[in-house]
Amino acid sequence: MKLKLHTTFGAGRWNEQFEQTVLFVPGETENRVLNLYPEIRYQRLEGFGGAVTDAAAFVYAQMDERQKQSLMEAYFSPGRMNYQMLRVPIDSCDFSTDQYEAWTESGELDFSRVEERILPMLRDAERAAGRRLPLMLAPWSPPRHMKNSGKRHGGGSLLPECRAEYAEYLCRYMEEFIRRGFLVKALSLQNEPKAVQTWDSCVYTAQEEKTFLRDFLWPALKRRGLTGLEIYLWDHNKERVYEWMRDIIDAETDEMIAGAAFHWYSGDHFEALDLCRERFPGKKLVLSESCIEFSKFDPSDTFGAALSFAHEMIGDLNHGISFFGDWNLLLDELGGPNYVGNYCLAPFLYDTKEKRLRPQLLQQYMEHFSRTLTPGSERIGASRFDESVEMTAWMRPDGSLALVLLNREDRPAPVVVRLQDREAALLLQPESISSAVIEPAQGETALIF
Repeated sequence: MKLKLHTTFGAGRWNEQFEQTVLFVPGETENRVLNLYPEIRYQRLEGFGGAVTDAAAFVYAQMDERQKQSLMEAYFSPGRMNYQMLRVPIDSCDFSTDQYEAWTESGELDFSRVEERILPMLRDAERAAGRRLPLMLAPWSPPRHMKNSGKRHGGGSLLPECRAEYAEYLCRYMEEFIRRGFLVKALSLQNEPKAVQTWDSCVYTAQEEKTFLRDFLWPALKRRGLTGLEIYLWDHNKERVYEWMRDIIDAETDEMIAGAAFHWYSGDHFEALDLCRERFPGKKLVLSESCIEFSKFDPSDTFGAALSFAHEMIGDLNHGISFFGDWNLLLDELGGPNYVGNYCLAPFLYDTKEKRLRPQLLQQYMEHFSRTLTPGSERIGASRFDESVEMTAWMRPDGSLALVLLNREDRPAPVVVRLQDREAALLLQPESISSAVIEPAQGETALIF
């Protein structure tokens, strides 16, 4: 067997990359070992993706055709980031240039803002991918008149007397995409239902979300033939994801719920994902939104941002997710536009003054995952020697093994990858991320586990 390793450096050297090939040899090493057990299988990977927001689409429209093509090929070509699914807000969110909603007093949905901003970027993404891309739609707030606050921002709640109307609104919104040829695969019930934000937001209790789903949305979906959609709970920070599943999923709602979505903004909480898998083994776990917020991270610390993101991705993958979704595909040089100034990092920034597309170190780190861990891969059993080197290991559909390795230390890390009775010695570079593929060596037929 041979192991092909591709490495990207971190702090100060992020444009440096190199590859190496190492052969497996018989061995009995005990120290600094990374063990692989392909006979043990866990969840199947659906892939990686990001979000087409109003802000991302606004910036995208300012680029020339060559820049647009470069961006789309980077995200959706199988040999690059190979993104598989996109998240799209229902009406405005903070990453919009202003507030808007499709509801009108006439009863017809005004889809002009989506037509103008969102759809051109979605169509270009599908052209680059060469296929329809599944969409996950997510609301930040019901229309103003359906809330007890009368406002999209500042929290507020859905009025009980508007639940049926809102269920129909969500169905009709999805149908607008479907009529235009898009594949709506999933719906989040509410983005961040515990958050009172200065931007679009709406607060639910678990019982309120359960009642809305069971008594109003699900019947509306059935009437419109939309029950093939995947419905996701929570869609908020990871620390309460188990509680939300525990309090909503029961004999009545089980068939309605595909799983839970979550965000990463409140810390690791990887054990919360373990609890969800143990209690609800048939439900999917998806990370639906993640980004480096400039209110929490120094915008100049590009390595720290990439390192934090890679740590999160490895942890979530190792604890059961089937999909990892980044946030905005594209932002401007400030990390916006964002109508309340809640700026953040994206894998690509576009300098609107210099008219230049700027890939970030974060993008290179993310590509190690999304290019190497292909859709349909299954996570395999693995163990590692300590916290200094992080690893996730997968069996790909073609039978090869794929690893992503993160050396967080500021010094080289010698490691031994051990598979059955053979091992390969590697030297992981300081503060670097590496992706590896294990394949048959020349003269070998195939890997059999």
